[in-house]
Amino acid sequence: MKDEKTEYSLEDFYYDLPDKLIAQTPSNKRDSSRLFILNRHDGSFRHSVFSKISEYLHPGDLLVFNNAKVIHARIFCKRETGGKIEIVLAQKIDDLNWFVICNRTKRLKNGEKIYPEKNLNLSFTVTGRENEYLIINTSAPLTDDILKTIGEVPLPPYIKRESTLSDAERYQTVYASISGAVAAPTAGLHFTEQIINELKNKEIQTAYTTLFVSWGTFSPVRDNDLHKHKMHSENYMLDSGTAQTINKARTEGRRIIAVGTTSLRVLESTFHNGLNHPGSGSTNIFIYPPYSVKSINALITNLHTPYSTLLMLVSAFAGYDLIMKAYHEAVMMEYRFFSYGDAMFIL
Repeated sequence: MKDEKTEYSLEDFYYDLPDKLIAQTPSNKRDSSRLFILNRHDGSFRHSVFSKISEYLHPGDLLVFNNAKVIHARIFCKRETGGKIEIVLAQKIDDLNWFVICNRTKRLKNGEKIYPEKNLNLSFTVTGRENEYLIINTSAPLTDDILKTIGEVPLPPYIKRESTLSDAERYQTVYASISGAVAAPTAGLHFTEQIINELKNKEIQTAYTTLFVSWGTFSPVRDNDLHKHKMHSENYMLDSGTAQTINKARTEGRRIIAVGTTSLRVLESTFHNGLNHPGSGSTNIFIYPPYSVKSINALITNLHTPYSTLLMLVSAFAGYDLIMKAYHEAVMMEYRFFSYGDAMFIL
């Protein structure tokens, strides 16, 4: 369905969302979330539950998941003066250096050391700043095991509660395997082992790529002129076997379905001359209308925040007018929004 406009600004991506629809907790069961099915070819809407997702898939379909694992990136620390601060590891630079956000960013000076409250033998030294981030150097590599002892899973800023032990499980996909993300690839949170087994029994293929979702995914767009927005970068990996699987499906005319906007970012970033090319690197791809998504046929995603780059991405894929109409209906029908909310399948 063709949109009338060819140029969009930030203000175009506003919709009225009551606070009560922002999911603060996950559904009782992963697959009990609702499923909004949006057909971008005929403009139709259907409503279901996620446990029935396989009913809308066909033998030969290929689902591409992001297998990034969320680390325990929220760490409570002490300053040398004794003051308490909180940091969130925003993005890894290398084994000993990280971009972080902090609730006392302006007070911390270059060269100052802070110490995790749960392990005062470790230290983090502030070495610089970049935009809203501090850069820290850690006295030892922050392995998974260390982070589990000093930190907790960071919840998105629009979840207005403290994290609990259950979040360590529910804010993680069942197939997460490669550590490094500081936010979850949330479309995958609805999948269960049972659903993945159902896909195999129905001869629906699965493949896995990796994109380490950074805290930049929550960064607002600050300029009404979208051409001026500088998109955050995130590190990805697409191995040769997965690329081959994707390209074979495309050649055979089978549907390629991205599970989440993060998987789509990898697929679109590595798509050239009709093929996905394996490799690893960093992508800052910014997808918004009238950009034409070329690498996939369908997308499973959540319902995204007003003004966000993720709302812009799904608008580029499904069409701006249709997405805004669908979001109006989702609000009217009181779907649950954002990371712990309900799902949308865009065909």
